[in-house]
Amino acid sequence: MSRLITIDNGGTLTDVCVIDGQQVAYTKTLTTPHDLSRCLFDGLERVSHEVGDARSLPALLRTTDYIRYSTTQGTNALVQRVGPRLGLLVDDPRILEDLAREEETADLYAALVGSRSAVLDLGVDDETLEGELVTVCNRLAAEGASRFVISVGGPDGAVAERRIRDLLLAIFPRQLLGAVPLLFSNELIGGDDDVRRTWSSLLNAFLHPAMERFLFNAESRLREHRTRNPLLVFRNDGASSRVAKSAAIKTYSSGPRGGVEGTRALARHYGLDEVLMVDVGGTTTDLAMVRDGAVDIDWFGTVAGVTTSLPLARITSHGIGGSSVFHVTDGVLGVGPRSVGAAPGPACFGLGGTQATITDVLLLTGVLDSSTYLGGTFRLDVDRSAAAVRATIADPLGIDLPEALTRMQDTYAARMAEVLRTEAGPATTIAAFGGAGPMSICAAARRAGVPNVVIPRSAAVFSAFGIGFSDIGQTYRTAAGDRPDDAAVTAAIEELLAHAERDMFAENIAIADCELTWAVVDAAGATTPLGGRDDAARALKAGGRVQLQVVAVLPHPRLEDPVAISHTAFESSGTRAVADATGTRSEVPVVDLARQEHGAEGHGPLVVEGPFFTMFVPDGWTVAVSGSGDLLLTDIPGSSKEND
Repeated sequence: MSRLITIDNGGTLTDVCVIDGQQVAYTKTLTTPHDLSRCLFDGLERVSHEVGDARSLPALLRTTDYIRYSTTQGTNALVQRVGPRLGLLVDDPRILEDLAREEETADLYAALVGSRSAVLDLGVDDETLEGELVTVCNRLAAEGASRFVISVGGPDGAVAERRIRDLLLAIFPRQLLGAVPLLFSNELIGGDDDVRRTWSSLLNAFLHPAMERFLFNAESRLREHRTRNPLLVFRNDGASSRVAKSAAIKTYSSGPRGGVEGTRALARHYGLDEVLMVDVGGTTTDLAMVRDGAVDIDWFGTVAGVTTSLPLARITSHGIGGSSVFHVTDGVLGVGPRSVGAAPGPACFGLGGTQATITDVLLLTGVLDSSTYLGGTFRLDVDRSAAAVRATIADPLGIDLPEALTRMQDTYAARMAEVLRTEAGPATTIAAFGGAGPMSICAAARRAGVPNVVIPRSAAVFSAFGIGFSDIGQTYRTAAGDRPDDAAVTAAIEELLAHAERDMFAENIAIADCELTWAVVDAAGATTPLGGRDDAARALKAGGRVQLQVVAVLPHPRLEDPVAISHTAFESSGTRAVADATGTRSEVPVVDLARQEHGAEGHGPLVVEGPFFTMFVPDGWTVAVSGSGDLLLTDIPGSSKEND
């Protein structure tokens, strides 16, 4: 049995999971943006005491087979525009015009490149081009460019870029050239639209420093503990690779992709045709769909509003979460998109927040208990919540506290249902997770007309857990020109295979031990599988673009086989006074998920306390524990329901 560690480094919290088959131990620690290695090793140290036998951190790391890591730091750098000044060399002035044509892209282009660009004349001989390159590079460096992106368009762009690379290496001493890193667009993305490819290369060059220093430092520190294998970076295409083999742009939004991979595993495990990921954080709710075991993909995904050459999971973010602020505007109650975040947080956190959130509402209505929140690691302040609701909602609306709480719950459920309806229908199963996912998903699902919900046992850290389903992989694309001859086709195929073999060798994996999948790429970026290398050669000969995907399968978490519902009643650990839709309080059972037998079931209303999460199951819903400890919920037709 392999031991796995998966880490999701977010802007507020860093989640760490240790996975031994079906056994999962995890913890959360505050992210330390000034020194990311601190929160990483704080989390590892803390979770090392959760896996039993009081193992020390060195012992945990030495007995772990693979460590997979996801970070948002590159994403944050892009949002804050904190990164290097880039110089851009192209062969066609129209590329420069198109990069800044739209208002949103113009702003980003100005921040990344500005005036540091040049157009090269590639029709001249090598000696003339050498002189032009010296002049251009010196000028861009003098203007502050610390990295150069070279993007040549057309079917022979890759060949032209190699020519420029050879000339630069010949005319600049390595010690000088090495001070200004070079990135060639066709090496990152073979073929494709010139503007998309150039944007992809610019973003990659900009994001690289934000992740480079930390990841290589973290890898070095882990190596000091004699880890079995190098640190793997989890990417937004669902695969993992060593730090040195991970393009920075592929770390963008990789955390949510971990949740997508976990959702796909749930869909496969429970035999579900259509599952909607609903990842509810403090500020946003992220949605992604898995249909027939496949993730919905945007073949030309967007990064910071810019269309790139990279296929990305179709993840949409909506401004509603556990820390979204309730507000009264012109006498109308609303919620979001503004959020109090983790600091100061909801009023009940007692950290100076004065705005009311759904967390405050659920505390005041009795769903949350002040002493058991986040497993008892964080005590909530009821009085501060009540004061916030009165001051910001009840008094402005001229109503009392109980009515304010009822309206707030109704408003939140209606807003979440509006979000769910953008993707879900009656045949959809919702997989809800994240810090705020389970808290009130049933009310929203009922309003949206979705009767089936799955809450993973590890809901609080499910994106980190989902990273464990990734494999080592790389994807390559190429074209051989409009009318290639047999020699050009053979050269293109051999180049792809050689690149793949080099990358896998760097992962200490033989290409013979990998799964190779060939596909043809259409004009919209979508792929159609091919039978093998010969089919790929025929596609190239016809002027098409070809993709090669190389995967080395790693150990994954094990989900236990589903068990039959035993109809054994849940074991209650007590009761809690919870207010209903009318504000009337009644005692409802409290169920500790860790103490329930697999196959046991219960009926709402009840409160479920899971590891680091609490959820309310309303009247009319049934809930059962699967063989993997997940919660399977069903809204029973004909039960008493609230109407929109």
